[in-house]
Amino acid sequence: MLKLSSLLIAFLIVLQVAGRAQSAKEVVLPMPNSVKMTEGTLTLKKSVSIHEVGAEKVLNYLTPELKERFELQTKKKKSGAQLNLIVQQDADMDKEEYLLDITKKGITITGSDATGIFYGVQSLLQLMDAGKQEGEIVLASQEIKDKPRFSWRSYMLDESRYFFGEQEVYRLLDVMAELKMNVFHWHLTDDAGWRIEIKQYPKLTEIGSKRKDTEIGTWGSGKTSGVPHEGFYTQKQIKEILKYAKERHIKIIPEIEMPGHASASVAAYPWLSTKNEQIEVPVKFGKHYYTYDVIDPRVQEFLKNVVSEVIELFETDVIHIGGDEVRFDQWEVDADMIAHKKAKGYSSFMDIQIECTNMMSRFIEEKGCRMMGWNEILGKNLHVGEIKFSEASTKIAPNVVVQFWKGDLKELVSAAKQGYRLVNSLHTSTYLDYGHKNITLKKAYDFNPIPRGLDKAYHKNIIGSGCQMWTEWTPTVKDIERQTFPRLAAYAEIGWTNLDVKNYDNFVKRLKPIVKDWEAEGITVYPFEELK
Repeated sequence: MLKLSSLLIAFLIVLQVAGRAQSAKEVVLPMPNSVKMTEGTLTLKKSVSIHEVGAEKVLNYLTPELKERFELQTKKKKSGAQLNLIVQQDADMDKEEYLLDITKKGITITGSDATGIFYGVQSLLQLMDAGKQEGEIVLASQEIKDKPRFSWRSYMLDESRYFFGEQEVYRLLDVMAELKMNVFHWHLTDDAGWRIEIKQYPKLTEIGSKRKDTEIGTWGSGKTSGVPHEGFYTQKQIKEILKYAKERHIKIIPEIEMPGHASASVAAYPWLSTKNEQIEVPVKFGKHYYTYDVIDPRVQEFLKNVVSEVIELFETDVIHIGGDEVRFDQWEVDADMIAHKKAKGYSSFMDIQIECTNMMSRFIEEKGCRMMGWNEILGKNLHVGEIKFSEASTKIAPNVVVQFWKGDLKELVSAAKQGYRLVNSLHTSTYLDYGHKNITLKKAYDFNPIPRGLDKAYHKNIIGSGCQMWTEWTPTVKDIERQTFPRLAAYAEIGWTNLDVKNYDNFVKRLKPIVKDWEAEGITVYPFEELK
């Protein structure tokens, strides 16, 4: 049974059949999963008035968008033909699902919830932009029934290496909303910098957010910028960003690295590592730095206190703890660590990492949240030849979300069969720091988060995919934009559109006008040949 939300927007228009109106299959990105063309067109004249009865949250987003497209009238309705845009909810629809119905008489958006309605609005706005003609907007009558293929559709920005600031985050959130991406994965701590204010431990940002210099060029180049780098987000700033993301139906997942990649925090508080020595925030990038002393009760308390503050700030149901590329060099020569490994009967120092990860998983669950980590948390050595350790004899808790980024896909299949929830972010297909020749636009588009060989019964355990913007060699906003755009659109369609609907040539056709819009907004877009 339909439940009308109390939103009624009246457009002051004159109806006429004019121009060429387009199907959503020619325009909307990501591609809708079902489009049925119906008879007629709807023409919207330049002057539009809004009559609001309720649903302020939708209007907060929609009104400024309409102001960009029309001469918006906010006073009393003027005489003339009126068109109603009706927004309503249907509790029987699937999560994030929407129905956009355009007829000669008006427009109706039906959603399962506010998010579904929001996505219907996004498709409508794209159709409006494509239907622009002299002094009017022409829309083809059509019915769009649509919902995402995957529930997790993420973009990750690494700000531990370089701090980019609020305005770039806002811009990325805007584009993600337009593309119906729903998770902003925010990598905020690593060896190269601590970028989030933690009130219980002020030195994390007083010391850990600053470094004297930065390696440039490529790994082991021996060259540095000769310029100090610093920056972090206050909790007040983060709250504003969270509010902005929520209005765009985007969940922000913070990543707080542990137990490796801990150099910035060790620089602030030396007692966090087994060596307990004063260091500086590293200038070089890599995975050869400090690891937390996770068997020390003080360190355990530190990790729990930080996580508690982050969960409270973000009000999130998932927190990412990293867990990747952990070096055990310091543990292997520490007497207390050696004794702990022996007393527990562990076969590997990886077992101590798993012990720490399980401790944090239980703690996070007690906070009403779920832990997420890169697939090293499963205990496999993904860096043979670089990092040496024997396989673990213990297992990670079953309630965690595993982000698969490296290794044999058989391990992804095995984890799915064991019931783990997985986000497939295979680096060879989703890492945006990789060159455009290594991951072309088509290679990005052709990535399928469901691996071959996985029985259909376990497909539900692959909850989606993520694309990752690591920033070691992208020090400026223009650099990260060049790497992100336009491949971000390909990942958006991967997460949303069913395989039987996807078509690369059609995707490129729909992408071209969006690229022009991005460039008009000042976004740097990599010039793939097929977009010229």
